[in-house]
Amino acid sequence: MTDTTNKTNSNYQNVWTAHKSISNARFLAVTAMLSALAFVLMYLDFAIPFLIPGFVKMDFSELPALIAAFSMGPVSGVMVCLIKNLLHLFVTSTGGIGELCNFLLGAAFVLPAGLIYQHKKTKKTAIGGALVGAISMAIISFPVNLFITYPVYEQLYFGGSVEPIIGMYREILPAVQNLWQCLLIFNAPFTFVKGLLSVIITLFIYKPLSPVLHGRQ
Repeated sequence: MTDTTNKTNSNYQNVWTAHKSISNARFLAVTAMLSALAFVLMYLDFAIPFLIPGFVKMDFSELPALIAAFSMGPVSGVMVCLIKNLLHLFVTSTGGIGELCNFLLGAAFVLPAGLIYQHKKTKKTAIGGALVGAISMAIISFPVNLFITYPVYEQLYFGGSVEPIIGMYREILPAVQNLWQCLLIFNAPFTFVKGLLSVIITLFIYKPLSPVLHGRQ
């Protein structure tokens, strides 16, 4: 009886170890694949004239990170944000500050979304988590842009003066007087809409992709 029990336990342990190895390999493979896709999507950015200055671009590079957070967990989502920006350092024109801020905003988006969905995996929690993530990203964008991104851009491109930047916003809304107003009126809503679009697209494509991401096809 003891030998049979030991053999059963050994077989169970072998199966569990094999399953864990497969899961780890899938985690790394899916994370790497979605990171590469996110890196490509960073290049497919575009301006939205008359709504926000042209140097602020729309892209969907957070979309693969959100999919990673839902399919592989929040750690995977944050890793996608990190890896895509590390890759982008090789072609950066901002000395790495743009990539740092992009990572901070992306992590603020996918981490709460992934944590909420991981707690209870339903469509309702997916929508709720993603919306919380989009709001979080919009809120975080204000201090990140005010204290990190724009001060560096002032030095890199505008000789240490913020006035040329504010002038670009005034072309759209002459009433703005200072940078924090620009960020509050334009950038924070823009960032929320950017996250919201990723949420909407994810809701349409995640279910068909889920079996492939989880290795069921």
